[in-house]
Amino acid sequence: MLLSVVMPCYNEQATLREIATQVLAQPFDLELLIIDDGSHDDTHKVALQLATEHPDRVRLLAQPGNQGKGAALRRGFAEALGDVVLVQDADLEYDPCDYGKLLEPILAGRADVVYGSRFAGPARTPRTLHTLGNRLLTNLSNVATGLHLTDMETCYKALRRQVVQSLRLEENRFGIEPELTAKVAAVPGVRICEVPIGYRGRTYAQGKKIGLKDAFRAVYAITKYGVLTRVRR
Repeated sequence: MLLSVVMPCYNEQATLREIATQVLAQPFDLELLIIDDGSHDDTHKVALQLATEHPDRVRLLAQPGNQGKGAALRRGFAEALGDVVLVQDADLEYDPCDYGKLLEPILAGRADVVYGSRFAGPARTPRTLHTLGNRLLTNLSNVATGLHLTDMETCYKALRRQVVQSLRLEENRFGIEPELTAKVAAVPGVRICEVPIGYRGRTYAQGKKIGLKDAFRAVYAITKYGVLTRVRR
């Protein structure tokens, strides 16, 4: 099995090499697709160095300017060659050592899509305003899609390539999360599950990029694409 790790990057020079090293250290046959989303720092330079050092495992895809996480993910999904596609942020909030947990239900034939939940089981993150907002969006998404997720906004999503490449995704920014969830839920016969993962959140001062504008867009996306899910069922 080949795993495609899709990593959108925007101004992540400080953490890119470290997270890429962690990804490449995982005990899987994998390719790492780094999508530079028009960074203004040395992200592209670091990514190019990684691609040169690991020509058989790392691919650099450069976006023509900053288009947003959703656009970067669409590019990575389209270019992925693996049997399973997994989303990895370029910061250090998520631990690639959790890949085994994410892949096990798919490899065992029990799921087609697996979400890594920061909230499944015992509380794993502090009750910050950002966390409460995530849970509210997840609950709204569940109402729209009929799913029972605990963490719709999680970065860690693993999907069979045939599933993700069958989706016609549109959102350019962080609205991609509820859109992807709604459109996955609308795929006939798709099996979705969650597994608990670790999480080490960073602050806005440390580079977190999701703001209030993105939250409003997420509500819009939940409403728009959630309706499609209900119609197709």
